[in-house]
Amino acid sequence: MGKLDGKVAVITGGSTGMALAGAKLFVEEGAHVFIQARRQEALDDAVKLIGRNVTAVQGDAAELDDLDRLYDTVKREKGSIDVLWASAGMGEPAVLGEITEEQFHRAFWLNARGTLFTVQKALKSSRQRDGCGV
Repeated sequence: MGKLDGKVAVITGGSTGMALAGAKLFVEEGAHVFIQARRQEALDDAVKLIGRNVTAVQGDAAELDDLDRLYDTVKREKGSIDVLWASAGMGEPAVLGEITEEQFHRAFWLNARGTLFTVQKALKSSRQRDGCGV
């Protein structure tokens, strides 16, 4: 019996790094995991690596329509969310004083906006609608 038996988890940025390792662990502990990332090829590789109890939904966590599609998929397939890991994020190396508006915009768009709306939209799909469970 795993710690997450019967639970449903959503992980944005779940195709690489710590989020992918977390998705694998969540499945090993009994959860069904929905992972979202921008690149379909990376999602396909992640699904193969995780092996079971995983659903990949291609999309950008900073795009509201993509988040709606993610949560609509969760609702249609599993009903509601028990665990949310808003892991999608990015950064690019730059020298302080030489950071462009475009670089700032790309990072802020995903890291701040994406995280905020990932959590906000998840509240509607959470089993604990007071926000404490998300």
